[in-house]
Amino acid sequence: MALQNDEANALLKAELLKNPENLIPHYLADYADCLDLLFNGDENEYQKSKIKLESRLTLLERGDEKSPWHLFCRANIQLHWAMVHLRFGDDFKAATRFRKSFLLLRENKASHPDFEENKVLLGLEQAVAGAIPENYKWIGSIFGIKGNINKGLSEITHYLNAHPDGNAPMHEEAMIYYTYLKFYLQSAQETAWKYINGAQYNEQNNLMRSFIKANLALNYRKAEVAHTILSKAARIEQYHLYPILKYELAESMLARLDMKCLHVYQQFLKEYKGRHFVKDAWLKMSWVAYLQNNESLATQYLGHIKNNGSTATDADKQAQRFAENPKWPLRTLLEVRLLIDGGMYNKALIHIQSIDKNKLGNISNILEYNFRYGRIFEELKNDEKALQFYSATVQMGRNKREYYAARAALQKGFIYERQGNNKEAVKHFTDCLSMRNHDFQSSIDQLAKAGLNRLGN
Repeated sequence: MALQNDEANALLKAELLKNPENLIPHYLADYADCLDLLFNGDENEYQKSKIKLESRLTLLERGDEKSPWHLFCRANIQLHWAMVHLRFGDDFKAATRFRKSFLLLRENKASHPDFEENKVLLGLEQAVAGAIPENYKWIGSIFGIKGNINKGLSEITHYLNAHPDGNAPMHEEAMIYYTYLKFYLQSAQETAWKYINGAQYNEQNNLMRSFIKANLALNYRKAEVAHTILSKAARIEQYHLYPILKYELAESMLARLDMKCLHVYQQFLKEYKGRHFVKDAWLKMSWVAYLQNNESLATQYLGHIKNNGSTATDADKQAQRFAENPKWPLRTLLEVRLLIDGGMYNKALIHIQSIDKNKLGNISNILEYNFRYGRIFEELKNDEKALQFYSATVQMGRNKREYYAARAALQKGFIYERQGNNKEAVKHFTDCLSMRNHDFQSSIDQLAKAGLNRLGN
């Protein structure tokens, strides 16, 4: 779980030599395969690992049926592979694995109600089911799972609180699931951020924890923190095996307007064997060239988007759409966007105040101008002005392909939720979901759906 697979696999081999009947090394070996696939996305390794998966499951079925670990280990492997299949775009396989995992866990809970490790996986699955986007609702009906984010998270929280020493078998997974569910599905970013900055979370010499903390720092608009963490992570053994860390490093640099990020994106593209975030990396490189007034190079980078990578992520989808129909924003607006992403709100405010709104030109620029102003004021704790700009964005962009209106409605929901005005929050989360066929549809819908779930709708 620290992404030190060579050392881990050596320990597993030694254990099998000593105790060849022990099935746990086969179970743990699945972690190595799945984490490698999730981080590196290598299609060839995906095909090879699927063969190993079936032999492992067959082996685990021979275990002691009286042990609570018998069904649990099989359920966890099914869950691992639900994540992997989802990563590689095999949605139906992912749904099938998820269902198998849930049924095994439910059976295990019935047979071993005091086995606390069940809480970690059942809690995760219940929470995830509570935030299934509209286009995946069929999964919930197949599973028969009535998801609930708060209840699922409470199960994981219970497990962590019951084992404060951090030595429980599923502690590392519980900590990761808790952090991401808090941050994304419960929209408790500050709580999650405080948790991974607490004494119980030490990312030193741990690539997994470094990635998670840096990833959340980027999504919490703390580019400086992310850059520091990732720079330290580069000195950890086996860092070179995970090029996605370089992508994250480049993101942290771009959000600080550090144009040296161009070379880091290039390193990522050279070393990465997967297809996720490839289009996005080419897009970001085109942004750097554009900001440096090198429009011919920017266009050249855009040309690589069409035939490289996939459109599995929202970021890659947006990159593809932009490459097919490039409409460059004002350079200052792009700088404002990046500064907001990096958490540099006062600098962003100075930049946006320098823009003559009468010269914005097309509606896309006007929508982005209003939305970015709203984001700045929201982060500077001026909710009244933020709501004014968000309302203008929603009114103008409700039927546009750009995501600004839907995201503005989502942010309005967040503001009213923080204020305790649940009725208004529900109204704007619902409004967000009513807007269709815009960029970042899946991720925005999931956040709005999670908001409604938190508020009991």
